[in-house]
Amino acid sequence: MTGLIRIGTRGSQLALWQANEVAKKLAEGGYRTEIVTVKTTGDKRQDVSLASVGGKGVFIKELEEELDRGEIDIAVHSLKDVPSIVPDPFTLAGFLKRADPRDAWVQLDGIPIAEMRPGAVIGTSAPRRRAQIMSRFPHLKIEPIRGNVETRISKARAGLYDGIVLASAGLIRLGRDSEITSYFSIDEMVPAAGQGIITIETRADREDARAAAAAINHPPSELAARCERSVLQRFGAQLDCYSAVAVHARTEKNEITIDAFFADCDGARSIRTTHRGRDAQKLIGIVYDDLVSKGAMELLHA
Repeated sequence: MTGLIRIGTRGSQLALWQANEVAKKLAEGGYRTEIVTVKTTGDKRQDVSLASVGGKGVFIKELEEELDRGEIDIAVHSLKDVPSIVPDPFTLAGFLKRADPRDAWVQLDGIPIAEMRPGAVIGTSAPRRRAQIMSRFPHLKIEPIRGNVETRISKARAGLYDGIVLASAGLIRLGRDSEITSYFSIDEMVPAAGQGIITIETRADREDARAAAAAINHPPSELAARCERSVLQRFGAQLDCYSAVAVHARTEKNEITIDAFFADCDGARSIRTTHRGRDAQKLIGIVYDDLVSKGAMELLHA
């Protein structure tokens, strides 16, 4: 295949790294590529919370519009930024190999989070991180933080935060893993659904674009992604960007393990479940039913 694939992406350093990684893999398959940068609402409005400008979808809305107009052939996203329900006429057609899915603790003096003084200000805008930190370290103060990786680290350097929590995958991809003080294990902090996975979105009716995405797809990462997102999809439109929800799936020796976490916004009440099995669809149902039986619906509406 030698056709030109126009790759749509946000313009941040990390987004461009991801787009170039997709371009490199497509080039290995004989495709010619062109990267098209699109500024999204989420990039333009970093002075306010995501909820006030439309939630996670603000990072992909303009890219989907470009797909719909045929200005780009594929759009590259961090999967954790993609809402659990992708609207028609789009589809997630490819998933790259997952990077480290864990969250990272960044403290410029190297102080472990467990040793931070009472009232220390921790920067994170993710409700599920906030809830999990507060449930383990209620003496800390959590404050929202927006911006790309460089901006967030700069805010910590400026003394606005005593420590920040970031996805380790982004730091590693940008060669900034030396900034990481420590990693939260999956047991300590369940990652966001899709964290560490780069996904490729296309129009569902573009067979050529879907074929290009499928050519560089990583099946184990796709399985994990679809398991995580399917758990969220069971809750339908009840989830929004305020929901403190985390789901992580992994496979070992043909057995899938799914961890899920639900909480109210301050982490005062939370539930967690872990289940294993070989049948993905059956396992997804078991995880969902267990969450509901433990009070997930009540936490969502708290």
